[in-house]
This record gives sequence, structure tokens and C-alpha cells, in this order.
Amino acid sequence: MEENLYEVMLNSIEEGLIAVDRDGKIIYVNKAAREILKLDLDVIGSHVTEAIPNTRMHIVLRTKTPEYDQIQYIGNRSIITTRVPIFASDGTLLGAVAIFRDVSSARRMAEEVTNFRELEAMLMAIIDSTHDAISVADEEGRIVLVNKAYTRLTGLSARDVIGKPATIDIAEGESMHIKVAKEKRPMRNIHMKVGPGRKEVIVNVDPIFVNGVFKGSVGVIHDTSEIMELHRELEDLKRTVRRMSARYTFDDIVAVSNAMKASVEQAKRVADTNATVLLRGESGTGKELFAHAIHNASKRRKGPFVSVNCAALPETLLESELFGYEEGAFTGAKRGGKRGLLEEADGGTLFLDEIGKMGTSVQSKFLRFLQDREFVRVGGSEPTYVDVRVIAATNMNIEELVEKGKFLPDLYYRLNVVPIYIPPLRERPEDIPELVRRIIRKLNQEYGRVVEDITEEALRILADYDWPGNVRELENAVGRSIIAMDVDERIIQACHVVIPMQRQTEKPHIEQTKSLKDMIAEYEKRIILETLKKNNWHREKTARDLGISLRTLYYKLKEYGLTS
Repeated sequence: MEENLYEVMLNSIEEGLIAVDRDGKIIYVNKAAREILKLDLDVIGSHVTEAIPNTRMHIVLRTKTPEYDQIQYIGNRSIITTRVPIFASDGTLLGAVAIFRDVSSARRMAEEVTNFRELEAMLMAIIDSTHDAISVADEEGRIVLVNKAYTRLTGLSARDVIGKPATIDIAEGESMHIKVAKEKRPMRNIHMKVGPGRKEVIVNVDPIFVNGVFKGSVGVIHDTSEIMELHRELEDLKRTVRRMSARYTFDDIVAVSNAMKASVEQAKRVADTNATVLLRGESGTGKELFAHAIHNASKRRKGPFVSVNCAALPETLLESELFGYEEGAFTGAKRGGKRGLLEEADGGTLFLDEIGKMGTSVQSKFLRFLQDREFVRVGGSEPTYVDVRVIAATNMNIEELVEKGKFLPDLYYRLNVVPIYIPPLRERPEDIPELVRRIIRKLNQEYGRVVEDITEEALRILADYDWPGNVRELENAVGRSIIAMDVDERIIQACHVVIPMQRQTEKPHIEQTKSLKDMIAEYEKRIILETLKKNNWHREKTARDLGISLRTLYYKLKEYGLTS
């Protein structure tokens, strides 16, 4: 009789219950467990791993460690399970018991319950077992229920929010409870910030309907702040890795001209010393290329190469990037502080590009570092010593900046120990053919093309241009030429070359073997062809741009054989 009573009791509870012996064989399954897991009584005696997918009962038997309130997914059902090993009085393992509840029926339960106080009593045990924050709002968007995880995540107590509008916990973003109340539909994967600590979270909110009538909404809030912090640290690491790699050597520098050979030889002589180097030259001449090459030819080649563009950062941010900062140094400072680029470059080289744009307050602090080889982090008091070689670069007239009081004279003297002048492209036209061919090989990989070479006539057009943007502009022009070619073409022709016309005409190339009429016709043909390409061969737009009639354009196209 007593055994039957226990059987009736266990079969009348809503929770599923499964018991196994110490070998993992099922010895008992109650009615709720059979219904939830779709089992028959003939599973008695079979091994639990064969009867129940994704079970962990055998692990509990092996570890003899309970597992409380574990989420388990079986088919389309979500189940919260507690698994406990069973011991005899002498400590001998007898088996294990799993007690579980199908929480996927929570919505159905909510539809059947019209009183939210009853809903709170029935669901609180379940929702408090999850680490995700849960909040429930009524049909007017007032908070009526929160779990413990919610109070931990938001920093708000139940008393702070119960009975208040659902906007009470929003630090940044829109209340999804309010939106669900308006639109009567679920909201998924909404990013926002909640609570006084402005925690970064992802929110999912579902409407609750009872007998087809909207009664409120339930929201699940996932804390993503730790994931976001890890993501930020990963991005910082990626930036550091990008900064700490010197890719180029002197073999990557094209030096056919005497002017460039002299600059390379000077850089090679200074590379194996610890002397500070100041690279000078116009924008696009390859100052960073020289900095990489000097580092890779030095005794510091196995150390880090850290690069920073002084013009890219505001003065206060540049200071914290260079010297690092201590925790609490300013609003938004990372916990534990942050190493600066000088510390990252310890044992290697620090490359300061566009040094002329560095603010005077940072100049003063950097001068002290060059003098003493130590510095103090922003917000700190203890000096930090590092072994760093400095290479600076500028396209500005530093002497003029010194005269105007925009650059510290002492810093100029410290940086200008070994100045190296990198000539602009217009002063070394002999380098253009080799530069172009290297650029072609590089862009073939980037564009997926197989361009093999460039004609002498096309090279002459490039050599006639003064290249105010230097190598960077040359690479841009070669890239546009390759794009202008048909896919099956292998050689860059003169007709493919597109460079700014007004600058090109400043240095006209005169071929004595051609008559004035022929040269004018050739020039006119080139202008028409380039304008057609620019307008994607749209003839009416081309005629408008050239300031001629459409009839005249058709006549010119026929005259120069461009009708196809």
C-alpha cells in the first residue's frame, strides 16, 4: 500500500523524475517524465544514454557531483533539469535522480493564468534558476515581476522597478516592453544599455496573450558587457599586431636614380646605429617605407615596430596613446590602466609619422623622454624606463614651425640627429618604369588581373607628369589604367593612361617627327577617348562635357576610328 502511495505521489507531480542505478540503467520513470520525453515504460532497464539524448546522468554518476538547474534542449522543448547522485548511508554510490520541468510550456501557462500574482508564484522558481535577467510587464508597460538575475545585472532592486514604467531601467535605447505593448509582436536581439552602470545587453521580449487578449510581456536580458570587453580587447590586440610589424626592407625601395640611391645609402649607414632619424620629404614619397627598412636592417629587427600618425589623433588622445595611462586617469579610462606605444615599442622602434602635427604639450613630454629615456604615464607618478629607437617623419618645414613657435627647438635638435631627405618623384623620373612594373605586379594580385607590362609611349606620358602626390598618386594612376583595360588585354597602352590633364599639359612633350596638325589631332583624340571613358561611353554627356554638338562628336569619333 505504501509503495502504491509513493507511486501515486510521484506520478501526480508536474516535474519529471528519472532514477538510474549506479550502472546508468533506468530503474524508475514517472508519468510526467514519460510525457515530457515521449518515453514508454519499456525503457526501464535500458541505459539512460540510449533512452534520452543529450543526457548528463552518466556524467553525474562518474563525477558524483550534482548539477542544479541546467538548461537542456530535447527536440523543440526547453527543459530545466537538476541531477543529483544518490548515496547510501556509508557513502556508497547507489545511482542518480534527475528532476526536470518543461519550461517551454511557460507561455501556455501564462495564457491560462489571468492573475499576475499567481503567475509570479508559479514561475519565480523557474526564472530565478537562470542566469539571464527576466522582467515581466503588464499590458500598460509597468514592471510587475523581475528575477534575481535582473537585480544583479541592472543594479536596481525589485522595489526600484515594480509598479514603475518599463523605461525605468533603460540607460540607452527604447523600452521593448513599451514597444511590444504598442505593436503586440515579439522584439528580438535588441541592443541597449540598462541600469545605472549602463550595462550593455541584448533584449528579447515576447507578448503574453490570455484567451487571445494581450496581458503584458516577458523580457529576457542577456548581459553582453563581458563579451563586448573581450571584443574590444581583441580589437586592441589586432591594432597592436598591425602596429608591431615592419613589412618592408631596402629591397622594396626602388632606387634607380642617383638621388634615391643617395638616400638609401644614407639610410643603410644609419640603420645599424641607435641614432634618431628624421625622414623628410613630400607626402607619398615613401617615408614609412624607409622607416620599415631601417628597422629591419638594424639590431632591433626582432623587436617591435610601432607606428603612430601624430596628425590622426587629438592632442590629449595622442598623449595617452604614446605614454599610456593609469586607472582613473580620466573618464572612460580602462580598469587597470593601459600601456602606451612607448612601452609597446620597448626593445624596438617607434615611428612617429607627421611629427610636425604633434601638439606642443605632447612635444614637451616627448622631449623629456628623448633626454632621459623615461616617462610617466598619464595620471601616474612613477617613471617608466624603455629602450626605444625613434624614427620621425614629416612633410612640413620644421624650421619654419620652430620660428613660428609651433615646434620646440630642443625637440627639433633631438630629432634632427640624422636627417634623410627622400626626393619627390618629379626629381627622379628614372625610377618611374621600375616603380610602375612593381605596382603592376602588386595590383595584379589585388584586382585579379594578369597585366604583363606597359608600353614605352605610356611610360613617356607618366614621365611627363610632375606627380604632386608622388608614388601614392602614381599607384592610383596605374590602378585606374588597369581598370580601364579590357580583361583580356595584357599590356598597358597610352590610351589606358588617365592622369590630370591640366598638370600633364604643363610639361608638353613635343615630338619633332610629327607635324603640328598631327600632334593636335593626337591630343584631341586622347581627350575625347578619356572623356568617353569617364562617362562610361555615354555620347550625349561626353558632347556636353566637351562643349561640342552631338553631331560634331559623331564626326570626330568616325574621324579617329572610335566608332566601335
